[in-house]
Amino acid sequence: MTVNVRRATLADLDSLAVLFDAYRQFYAQPADMPGARAFLEARLANAESVIFIAGDAAGFTQLYPLFTSVGMRRLWLLNDLYVAGDQRRGGVASALMNAAHAHAAETGAAGVLLETGKTNAPAQALYRKLGYRRNEVTDFWFLELGE
Repeated sequence: MTVNVRRATLADLDSLAVLFDAYRQFYAQPADMPGARAFLEARLANAESVIFIAGDAAGFTQLYPLFTSVGMRRLWLLNDLYVAGDQRRGGVASALMNAAHAHAAETGAAGVLLETGKTNAPAQALYRKLGYRRNEVTDFWFLELGE
């Protein structure tokens, strides 16, 4: 099955907001369609992220720009990947990931960084299949500042 993936624009905002809200709920966040829409609108309007959408809102992925000081190059953080429940196991996630990889290559990036839950076995299997490796060299740390 061929999955059509393209870079999202503000014209995709309503479809993206539905997917984004479902994505957040997958991660145990309360539904918030107005918040989801406002968040994505700001990212797109301010060119703060790159979002790819698959098919007729089958799924999306969102990338944020980072840089490696040691490597003196751009990196992309693949922060969000979500496929609608009824669209899973049809190649949508792989197509979205491949679009993200192509974008990273086109922008001269050193690579794509991502994280996922330790118990998210399906995502981990996909990442391994696509050539990702778990970082065994460094630990990532996080300081939560609250709202």
